Amino acid sequence: MIAPLFEKLANQFTRPKKISFAKIDVDANQDVAAAYGVTTMPTFIIFQNGAVAHSIRGANPQLLTSKIQEFASSVGSNGADDAADEASGNGSHWLGGSVPKGYSELSSEIEIKGIDLLNCDNQVGSGKSLFAPEKPSGFSAAESSGKGKDKASSTSDWVESDTDEQLMLYIPFQSSIKLHSLQITCLASPGGDDDDDEVPMRPKTLKLYTNRTHIIGFEDADEETPTQVIELTPQDWDESTKTATVELRFVKFQRITSLVVYFVDGDGDGEKIRVDRVRLFGEAGEKREMGKLEKIGDEPGE
Repeated sequence: MIAPLFEKLANQFTRPKKISFAKIDVDANQDVAAAYGVTTMPTFIIFQNGAVAHSIRGANPQLLTSKIQEFASSVGSNGADDAADEASGNGSHWLGGSVPKGYSELSSEIEIKGIDLLNCDNQVGSGKSLFAPEKPSGFSAAESSGKGKDKASSTSDWVESDTDEQLMLYIPFQSSIKLHSLQITCLASPGGDDDDDEVPMRPKTLKLYTNRTHIIGFEDADEETPTQVIELTPQDWDESTKTATVELRFVKFQRITSLVVYFVDGDGDGEKIRVDRVRLFGEAGEKREMGKLEKIGDEPGE
């Protein structure tokens, strides 16, 4: 069925005052259907500047996805700027996508001091930089250089994996939350670079684990059953903001006190992955008493 895809695209590409999605009941609005020549169900009509820009008759998931991505990009290459301006205007964090209807962005619920990250390249940012409120600096670097890559520095605000393509991120919360979805922003080029293994890739496979008292090791994660496994595809990424929005199995993410995100691999043949921002969405609960956080391992990377 194409209805779930339409809902997913709506959640991913809606931009306040820029891009809206709507459904019309043709039985209750026969005059509207007649005005636009709707004779096939479903029919998707894309409007731009008040005029019909494209129509898709019938259920064609691939065409629908590509056309919405195309028109979302044509709204302006400043899609990332729009999201950043909106965030800065209301005092919230920069977002690479819209906030799901009925839910909130949960950065304020994260216990920042307790964030932990395994296999992170120390030459770039730390796990805390993933939750920085600002727009990723890589956007400005890419715009000024005219390229899609930027060099690491002492002020890098993204993370890269170190010895291989895996990363393990531990996120503790100040309250027991209900988690609806997450957004992953990555300014690496799709597929990495076939000629250079050191050029980072986008994440592809993610495994999520919930309610752990501390970060878990890679071997333990491979042996344990995750709460959810996510496979990101090229269609999941909004190229204007370099962000993938992932809806979770909401029933499995109730009363969550911590989240472990295991970035298993990337979308190419390289040896590194990159992540610029992580945003979480859902419902906050009552604040909980934070005990002393236990960090496992005496050596870096353990």
